[in-house]
Amino acid sequence: MKKGQSATNRSTGNGRPRSSEAATASLVDVLNLVRLGHAGTRQELERVGEYGRAIVADRLATLKDLGLVDENATGVATGGRAPRLVQFMKDRARLVSVTLDQSAVGVGLADLSGKLLSEHHEMIDISDQSATVDRICALINWLLTRQLDAPDLWGISISVPGPVLANPGTSFLLKTPDFLPNWDSSGLVETLTDRFQTLVWIHSNVETMTMGELHGGAGIGLQSMLFVKVGQRIGAGLVSDGHPYHGAAGAVGLIGQLPVTYRDSTGTLDAMAGAEMIRARGLEAAKSGGSPHLDDTLARGGDLTAIDVCQAAQMGDGACVEILMQSGRLIGGVVATLANMLNPQLIVLAGSIAQTNDILLASIRETVYGASHPLVTRDLRILRSQMSNSAALLGAASIAAEALFDPIFLKEWIGLGTPTRNPDFVQSLAALGSSSLQSGETPPPPPKISRTTT
Repeated sequence: MKKGQSATNRSTGNGRPRSSEAATASLVDVLNLVRLGHAGTRQELERVGEYGRAIVADRLATLKDLGLVDENATGVATGGRAPRLVQFMKDRARLVSVTLDQSAVGVGLADLSGKLLSEHHEMIDISDQSATVDRICALINWLLTRQLDAPDLWGISISVPGPVLANPGTSFLLKTPDFLPNWDSSGLVETLTDRFQTLVWIHSNVETMTMGELHGGAGIGLQSMLFVKVGQRIGAGLVSDGHPYHGAAGAVGLIGQLPVTYRDSTGTLDAMAGAEMIRARGLEAAKSGGSPHLDDTLARGGDLTAIDVCQAAQMGDGACVEILMQSGRLIGGVVATLANMLNPQLIVLAGSIAQTNDILLASIRETVYGASHPLVTRDLRILRSQMSNSAALLGAASIAAEALFDPIFLKEWIGLGTPTRNPDFVQSLAALGSSSLQSGETPPPPPKISRTTT
């Protein structure tokens, strides 16, 4: 059979057509056993998957024809002939991940295992939706043109600064969801689908950062983790039994909406402990003369940010230290409630506010350890994320990989060799009146203010 030919043209060893539901299910199972590292040889596939030798040989032949596995490497001999290693072809195609923040955009290129191969970050004003969508397209095209072998693109996964409500029954998006005011009319998903002829997903940055921490940070190998991002909004992500918890429609971890009380004032956690509150209280301290550091910063720049308050606190400014400690106490009280209910192995704090100083982390730790049951805190670790901007890119790529190889969706395209031939996706392209990306189009290089890593 020629490479890329549909598996439905072959027959199984017992004469049944390969297009049968049972044959497709075993094909999917064999691929995921190899992809996830649960089996690395034919003998292990027979044992772990409980398949006969003929079925394993037949399914591997099909997967090799589709370019999804190979057996070119040999393992260690244990008394006989060295076994052939069955390996997932993670370079069969590429995935693109994109992060949108209030003032920045990032793009990354990943293999089919979700591993980041390169990334690029730059400042941008996302309030100009049309310019932002155009810039994302240009950066993706630029990233792809840097690849010498130009493998297929199987998906674009986007991380956005807001909750994303999704239908759990859909394998990919057909239209842009409403994640920020008016962005549902931006045409982001439609434009990317049309120009790059590939599947698109969108998830909140809290969810993607949680996945990034699980796969590439302090959460590697853990079964339970609570991830908390502190910024203008305060959100949480949850890992349970080694998998992210999505909820009924994706509206998970909106802890910034919980009510908290400070002195005689009650408001949401976002309003009482987030970046805007930190900035506002810092501005008050600067104008009242309570913070010499902020007074000088305000005089020189004419304005203050929450990061200015964090940096002043790190230098020992008493007023700024108190501002961050109070924010930490309020956040810590909410996190302690979650910890008492969920009993996580690890709590990870992320976001620019948490990563620019040690005071917020110390205040949250003190509150959580003081307000939680001893059984909850006995082995609990509370750490600051070390992944910076890479967490969301890595997490978005991991989400795309899991979506592509989810058994239900995989059954729909594995016999076709590529997810972009999935009938539902082909129909969505037709509905968009798709026009392929012109091969001669080359975007401008990134500006000097960017950061690119390979």
